[in-house]
Amino acid sequence: MPPHRNLGKPVNIADQPKTERTFLGHPIGLLWLSASEFWERFCYYGMQALLTLYLYKYLLQPGHVEQVWGFETFRQGLDWLIVSLPMIFHKTDMAYASYTSQLYAGLVYVTPLIGGLLADRVLGRTLTVALGSALMVIGTFLLAFNQTFLWGLAALLVGVGCFKGNIAAQVGDLYSKTDNRRADAFQIYMMGIQFAVVFSPIICGGLGQKVDWHLGFIAAGVGMAIGLATYLLGRKHFPPEPIKKKGPTKEREPLSSRDWAALVLLVLLLPVLAFAVVGNQQIFNVYLVWSEVNYQLTFFGWTVPSTWMMSFDAVFSFATMIAVISFWRWYGKKRTEPDELTKIIIGVLISMCAPLALAGASAVVAQTHHPVGLIWAVAFHLINDTGFAMVLPVGLALYSRAAPKGLGGTMLGVYYWHLFIANTFLVGILGGFYKSIPDTQFWMLHVYLMVGAAVVLIAVKLLFGSLLAPKSAENAL
Repeated sequence: MPPHRNLGKPVNIADQPKTERTFLGHPIGLLWLSASEFWERFCYYGMQALLTLYLYKYLLQPGHVEQVWGFETFRQGLDWLIVSLPMIFHKTDMAYASYTSQLYAGLVYVTPLIGGLLADRVLGRTLTVALGSALMVIGTFLLAFNQTFLWGLAALLVGVGCFKGNIAAQVGDLYSKTDNRRADAFQIYMMGIQFAVVFSPIICGGLGQKVDWHLGFIAAGVGMAIGLATYLLGRKHFPPEPIKKKGPTKEREPLSSRDWAALVLLVLLLPVLAFAVVGNQQIFNVYLVWSEVNYQLTFFGWTVPSTWMMSFDAVFSFATMIAVISFWRWYGKKRTEPDELTKIIIGVLISMCAPLALAGASAVVAQTHHPVGLIWAVAFHLINDTGFAMVLPVGLALYSRAAPKGLGGTMLGVYYWHLFIANTFLVGILGGFYKSIPDTQFWMLHVYLMVGAAVVLIAVKLLFGSLLAPKSAENAL
């Protein structure tokens, strides 16, 4: 028997540390949080796959739209919101479907700021995430009834706001500041999101388009209910709530003139980045309507639901992300790897060719009067996702590194506002042009906007690149 190591002090078995359960070498809490996020994204993307199609083909049609509580007031609000753009906003069913869907998709990136404050100042993260999950369950089921559609969207917006940022923060809180497993943990966490994007449009979209629109939303709600149950069951494995510091806090070091210049430049880049991603963001909107009539989706007498194109895109997104990361690692061993802004420019130059492929497919359909094969879809998604892999994630890296000291977290929240701008003020309004102009011109509009963004980014790189360059690169100049 080995000698007792705690000489002179009685040993209480209950006080002995328990062996920590792990998941792929990580705290078991990561498994519960990743599973909860999987079901939340299952709900979100399942609902989003249906939203524009459901509005355009069903809810906004006579006999249905009159049943929606408050829709006439909502429609007047949309008209007022776009009153400064009367010449380009067409008051058609497609326009209202597009703008309603993308207004929701844009506001999703605003409400997490409110949810973060609620968690930090009032409820704590666990209770706020649980509240958000419950609101998302209620909201998704409310979408299944014509009358409560707008109430459902409102509940979802608040629910996502409470859920989205706070559960990601809990993942980070599982690790100390010096724990090298943190980055690996977020990759595992993101894998759950990728799997959700693959499966949810197949299940929710398939049920909605093939069986009943409302059944698709019910499936998404069931998924969110499973997510809520998963989160509540795993809460004992979550990290403790951050301790609120009392007393005077240490004053932040004042920003230098260079810090202020970098801060202003990062903010001014947001609308440029919004223009840069319009092609990708349109995948969740008009692209699903366009796909239904322009792709050959019938095989052996059975027509594939167009919502499945989101799953198709998710597979390409996953593969191209791995390919792009592998390429830059290989490139970095042979040459100096370009900085983030250069990578973003390369990404935009590649991805702007994706809607060009859709314009080409539209031209073929207009000439032959027959839908094109899915090889056009392969070309579109391969080009788009390869480019986008160097835009959104690389942008996160740029904003976290180039932000002034002490403002990294804030600037990451600000960074997502380019998606709010893109969806609310660009993608939704562009969707209103669909069927009002030829499809070829519709997709070329996206190309022109992305070309403009690329030109501005190149100019910023040439004129102000040193402000955003890594310190090592700056010192080398």
